[in-house]
Amino acid sequence: LQKILILLHVTTCVIVGKTLMILFPNAMKRYILKQGEKSRMNTNPKFSYENWGPTFFSFQYLLFVLKVKWKRLEDEAYKGHPAPNTPVVTVNGEVRHLLDFMRENRPLILNFGSCT
Repeated sequence: LQKILILLHVTTCVIVGKTLMILFPNAMKRYILKQGEKSRMNTNPKFSYENWGPTFFSFQYLLFVLKVKWKRLEDEAYKGHPAPNTPVVTVNGEVRHLLDFMRENRPLILNFGSCT
């Protein structure tokens, strides 16, 4: 049921977004660029709106957003419930699952960071 609701929501957003891009291209360009400022995407000189802007609200965009949102349904953690067994990538590039690293009588410690 959750996947159907996500499908309806994302599809509606894409249809509305695509319609607005056709009817009001300049206003939508400003809106998309404004959203890009929040993620600092447009601070990278290699990204220009002409390269990525038109991909918004495309069929590929719809499929990508659905894939991400559906995947996140499996990754939700709730207090008092078992941890989700999400896929992770090792330093060697091997895809494993989080709970593969559990060992008896040892807590599993997650350390997050970034490489920028």
